[in-house]
Amino acid sequence: MTYAPPYPHPQAPVRRWWQHPALIITLLVLIPPAGIALAWLSPWSQAKKVVATVLAGLWFLTPFLGDSPKKSAADAKPQPAATQPVAVAATPPGATPAAPASTAPAPTKSADPVMPAVVGKPFGEAEKAVEDLIDKELAAFSAYNDVELPAAHADWIACFQSPEVGAKLLPQYADTSVHLVAPGTRCPAEQNTDLHPKPTPTPTPPTDDDDTSSGGTGGGSAGTVTPGAYCSTSGATGIGKTNGKLYTCKGPGQKRWRP
Repeated sequence: MTYAPPYPHPQAPVRRWWQHPALIITLLVLIPPAGIALAWLSPWSQAKKVVATVLAGLWFLTPFLGDSPKKSAADAKPQPAATQPVAVAATPPGATPAAPASTAPAPTKSADPVMPAVVGKPFGEAEKAVEDLIDKELAAFSAYNDVELPAAHADWIACFQSPEVGAKLLPQYADTSVHLVAPGTRCPAEQNTDLHPKPTPTPTPPTDDDDTSSGGTGGGSAGTVTPGAYCSTSGATGIGKTNGKLYTCKGPGQKRWRP
C-alpha cells in the first residue's frame, strides 16, 4: 500500500527584499558592516556567510591598517618653500622703472689689523692671537741675555712685545716678536738684562811707587806716569796709568809727559 504526500505541497518561504543577493553583495562592498548583518539574516549557507564576513571585514579594515607605501614616499619628499610675493610700486607713465633693491647685505670694509696686547700671556696664546692677523710667524726671544730659550716654550710668559699694543699691522710685511721668561720667573725691568749678573771686579788703586809723574830717573823707562804731569828727565819714557799708552818726557817749554 503506497502513501502519497499530502496535498497541497508546503510552499517555500517567501524571500524578503532585504534578503536579495544583489543587495547584500552591494552592501558588503559599499557598507561592509550592513552587508555582513544582512548576509547572516539571509538564507545563504553557513560557508557562504563565513566567506562573505571575512572578505567584507578585510575590505572594511584595509584603510585603517596604515598609509600606502606610495603615499608615505610622497609625503617624505621635501616640499618647495612658499615664496612671498614682492610688492612692486606702480611706475608713473613716461618714468623709467626703478631697479629692484638688492637683498644682499652691503660688504663692509675690513679695518687694518692692530697689534694685540700679549704681555703677560703664555707664548702659545700670544702666538695664536698674533698669527691670526699676519702672514708671518711670531718671533720669540729670551728676555734675559744669559738665559737660553728652549725649543719648547709654549708656556713661557711674554714680558716685552714688538710692536706696541694698537700699532697697525700689514699682514704681509709685519715683523712681530716677544721676549719671554720661564714660568715663575719675574720679568726684567728692561731688555738686555742678565738674570744672574757677574760681579764687577774691584779696581786696585795705584801705589805711590808706580807714579813717576814728577819725573823719571835717568833717560830710560819711568814706569807708570800721569799724562800731562811735569817731568824732569828729558827723553825718559813711561806708560800712562789710565790708558796704557807710551809717553815721553819732553817740551816744548816746561817738560811734561807727552805722547
